Amino acid sequence: MTKNQTKAFFYQLASFAILFIPLRLLLGAFTPITGYWIPVVALIIATVFAPKFQAVKTKDGEKLFIKIVFVKGVMEIS
Repeated sequence: MTKNQTKAFFYQLASFAILFIPLRLLLGAFTPITGYWIPVVALIIATVFAPKFQAVKTKDGEKLFIKIVFVKGVMEIS
């Protein structure tokens, strides 16, 4: 794995965790969902809405890109 691929993996993991943990707590507190359905629903929501990071090799070298659900297009990070 290259440096940018590692960064993309950890950014992806962090963005998922930042969404999943509060969602799990909020779903448990404010919805009638019980049992293992709380983390399952939080997992699905966090997976859909977490930003997607990807390292891509271009002619200028490897670059890191991000795709956000409600933002049109892809943005370059580095």
